[in-house]
Amino acid sequence: MDINFRWNRKNSYSLAALAPLLPDARMAKKPENGLMVYSFASRQKDTVFREVENASTDSVFIAGGPHPSGAPEETLRYFDYVVIGEGEETLPELVRTLKNGDDVSKVRGIAYKNNSGDIIFTEARNPVNLDNYPCFDPARAMAPLEISRGCPFRCKYCQTPRLFGGKVRHRSIDSVVRYAQYYSDLRFTSSNALAYGSDGVRPRLDKVEKLLSTLRKLEDKKIYFGTFPSEVRPEFITEESIELITKYCDNTKLNMGAQSGSDRILKEIRRGHSTEDSLRGIEICFEHGIVPVVDFIVGSPDETEEEQEMSLEMIKWICKKGGKVHAHYLTPLPGTPYENTQPSTVSSRFKKVLGKMALEGKATGSWE
Repeated sequence: MDINFRWNRKNSYSLAALAPLLPDARMAKKPENGLMVYSFASRQKDTVFREVENASTDSVFIAGGPHPSGAPEETLRYFDYVVIGEGEETLPELVRTLKNGDDVSKVRGIAYKNNSGDIIFTEARNPVNLDNYPCFDPARAMAPLEISRGCPFRCKYCQTPRLFGGKVRHRSIDSVVRYAQYYSDLRFTSSNALAYGSDGVRPRLDKVEKLLSTLRKLEDKKIYFGTFPSEVRPEFITEESIELITKYCDNTKLNMGAQSGSDRILKEIRRGHSTEDSLRGIEICFEHGIVPVVDFIVGSPDETEEEQEMSLEMIKWICKKGGKVHAHYLTPLPGTPYENTQPSTVSSRFKKVLGKMALEGKATGSWE
């Protein structure tokens, strides 16, 4: 039974982590006979569901990733099996079980339909030790270096703690160095890069410095820390943490999540920091010659035009000082507290001002 990963650009990071687990699997750009493994987010679901529904192949379809994990019942209308949450242990076991014709009910961490059409959820798995699994397979798919996984904060809009748990796990420095050899430019994935080595709430900058100083010793490597596809939380930006970045890293930008200019909205979405934290972090970046690239969410369910104006004033201030902004409209993601909510309407003034800033190269994103 052939094993195929359904590859596309938007799921390349996920497949990079899964590829070493199934060394015999091929990368496919369309459905093929055999086992077809998909990983996708909510924005890709309609395209994926349509492709699977119209497939004429003799395939067993397996889904994983953010959307299937958050909406397994919906996904099982089209797929045969859903891998819920982390796939490092679950996917290889499911594949072995299917190839051997064994009992799938014994595979932990999946959902499927039994012969009666009932949806069965098997026992959940414990979070994995990142050091037990490669970052990627350099021969088939590569991705930024994942240094941490999980998040202790429970932001209402975010799938991360629901997928990966509230306890932050870190890849060891030795493991990071092992995979750093494949790159000249080092970029990382983490829900908060400056939380490396910590519990995710209280920084351990000694651990961050140990990581960065070790990587700095590698020859011909540029280090981009706290930049896309990672970011940092504003309360983790201090004189000491920024000095580590300016001392060891090559990036002149830092991605951070402010999310709103309204303290009420920040409290409502359970963000865990204040607007004062955001303003302080942004100021520290400017003082050290670092350009802050600040993330905002607009359209929280009960957000008022006045609160959107608060965000807009902060955005204008950031851009006037030379910073950048990434703004996006709230997407109610499955498995989060906002899953069944209706986002608020974005004011015409917000759209007009952000549209002008986008034309000037100061803002990116999608706020419609």
